[in-house]
Amino acid sequence: MRLLVSRIFRHEILVHRPVQFVVIRNSHKVPPVQVGWEKPESGWIKLNFDGSCKCKSGRSSIGGVFRDHNAEFLLGYSEFIGKSNSTIAEIIALRRGLELVLENGWGDNSVWLEGDSKSLVDIIGKRKQLVNRCGEVQKHVTHINSIISELNNQCILTHVFREGNRAADKFAQMGYHFKNPQVWRHVPPNELLRIVHEDAEGKTFLRRR
Repeated sequence: MRLLVSRIFRHEILVHRPVQFVVIRNSHKVPPVQVGWEKPESGWIKLNFDGSCKCKSGRSSIGGVFRDHNAEFLLGYSEFIGKSNSTIAEIIALRRGLELVLENGWGDNSVWLEGDSKSLVDIIGKRKQLVNRCGEVQKHVTHINSIISELNNQCILTHVFREGNRAADKFAQMGYHFKNPQVWRHVPPNELLRIVHEDAEGKTFLRRR
């Protein structure tokens, strides 16, 4: 009887003992990176663009900002585009920015295009095939490529993490509040003053990948 009680007691301890999990961590961690907005070189203008979409409602807006090699604000734009999706919003943001390049006579400048949508950069910059893409996406991409072909100098398209695209993101968020397209020349709106100043000063943010 004493042996039986002993076995039962040991069994209860085993059942109620907390389970210990062993976490195996990857020894090859990807180190965090410093991300910020980067000035273009002299003779270049830089367009940062962004599209925004509210997933539940589909309401979308776009925004973008042009700056020169001194980080001087040249132009900003913001616009509500109705119902859409995030991909199309990003594409329209780039398309509108390129249209403004031509409208403002900047076609003779070298133009640096930068956004935080990696998939869009791959589609436009790397000429990836538009497999299973809707006709609207193809239409916008065709128009974007036609505008780029009209530029007289170099044109590059790069991806940046969101921390380096804050000004464009802010313009895109502002777009939800406007009934008509908005454009600011030479002087940014008050909502952008701090971000534009911090970008010009070279402020960076630590991003864990």
